[in-house]
Amino acid sequence: MAMRVGTGYDSHRFDAARPLVLGGVTIPGHAGLSGHSDGDAVAHAVTDAVLGAASAGDVGTHFPPSDARWKDADSIELLRSATALVRAAGWQVVNVDVTVVCESPKIRPHAEAMAARLADALGVSSGRVSIKGKTNEGMGWTGSGEGIAVHAVALIESEAS
Repeated sequence: MAMRVGTGYDSHRFDAARPLVLGGVTIPGHAGLSGHSDGDAVAHAVTDAVLGAASAGDVGTHFPPSDARWKDADSIELLRSATALVRAAGWQVVNVDVTVVCESPKIRPHAEAMAARLADALGVSSGRVSIKGKTNEGMGWTGSGEGIAVHAVALIESEAS
């Protein structure tokens, strides 16, 4: 059985003029994230993890911010497209694990909804997507509330397995 692991990372500064979208879920009452697309750092990190596992580039390669088509794009749809590309190369997602680093908002109340949205885009059950929130204990730029950082790991396997 052929299996591969990929990692993804993304970070964005807060932008009070935008809604906050994480893992395809709009979180009310909080500043959004800057970015060319919708700024969904969770979806971007997962996209990079899945593409990286398949040695298929990264989110910036497939959906560059220099291309006006991706302005304000729904990052869950970008993840769906990246997953289709990985499937076309003969791979399928096994599971994804995500850690969101921020002081606020609290991630746990939204984790189940995020997992469901990501799972749908990945073509897996929501039980195969883990979302965790961690603070940075007040240290560094995430600790001071300037933005959010996200780490993701994806496991893929050959569809021929």
